[in-house]
Amino acid sequence: MTVLNVAMVGSDGLAREIAKPSDNRDVDTYVHKEPHEGGYRILSLIRPTKFPERLQPLLSALNAARAGILEVTAIDAALGEALVAFASAGIEHGIVVVNPPNGEWVDESQVKNLLEQVGLDWQLIANDGIEIRKELFTLMDKVLDSLKGAEEAPLVIPIDQYFNVKGIGLVAIGYVQSGRLSVHDEVMILPAGALADTKSLQVMDDDVACATAGDRVGIALRNAKEEHLASASMIVHPAVDDKKSEVRIPSAVLGCDKTSFKLHKSRFQKNELSVGDIVHIAVDLQFVVGRIEVVESDRITVGWDSALFIRGDSPPPALLCQLDNKPRIMGQATDFTSL
Repeated sequence: MTVLNVAMVGSDGLAREIAKPSDNRDVDTYVHKEPHEGGYRILSLIRPTKFPERLQPLLSALNAARAGILEVTAIDAALGEALVAFASAGIEHGIVVVNPPNGEWVDESQVKNLLEQVGLDWQLIANDGIEIRKELFTLMDKVLDSLKGAEEAPLVIPIDQYFNVKGIGLVAIGYVQSGRLSVHDEVMILPAGALADTKSLQVMDDDVACATAGDRVGIALRNAKEEHLASASMIVHPAVDDKKSEVRIPSAVLGCDKTSFKLHKSRFQKNELSVGDIVHIAVDLQFVVGRIEVVESDRITVGWDSALFIRGDSPPPALLCQLDNKPRIMGQATDFTSL
């Protein structure tokens, strides 16, 4: 089963033409599932309903996505911010649907020019759910190697929901950002540092033996307590340090109270960061606030209010933001060093 998570900035009406509604939270999700080569391939649209009023749900959608959909109804500041967000998140594959309200008009050449300015080589496509779905499956083929590679990486699952279910116990829900999780695996819950066992797994409401990168998974946990979990918790495999066999496998992520990183400023961003500024960072569905301590050219040092978890192996780009500025996205943060 291959899943392509797609961050979507657009209307509920367009999303319903492509896939069926599945879940409502800070984001709405829509799922299309069809048989393919003895299994299934799945499109999962993640649509932040409060954007542009709220930025965080869009950032979470981008953290989970490998492709994008942008419905253009007007050339305005919200469009510019969405384009910057997709580009800064490194979403290289996507489609644009120009769909102005009745009686209004959007210049497609202007949309293409904006795409070029932010560095997005996305395709403009007609407002047709079936054709959009076909194009998304084409994009899935293009990122298939990347999706398979993510399955081989160490396990990282940020948790965004958790609750007790009668007869099952404590259940945590999140996107598998990388790796594989199997029933009976031992896991570590961060930042609590608590160990637990995987009692059962559900993906798309089906019981499964294994969840892999891209899946939105429900994890029934044995020997875990509700106080071990929070909205910013993360599930990983515990580190292995076997002195007899001389095998040492570190945890997939490192918790950082202070980090230095390189900032690649986004297009259209004219604001300059200074020591003392408050910033937010979004990576692996975390949204952490911090204060800038050092600015040296394009390298920034930030002390975080709570632990920021960074992958030790091929960390994804992070999005640095200032919520009281316009545009709010400062750019892409890479090359992290824990201090």
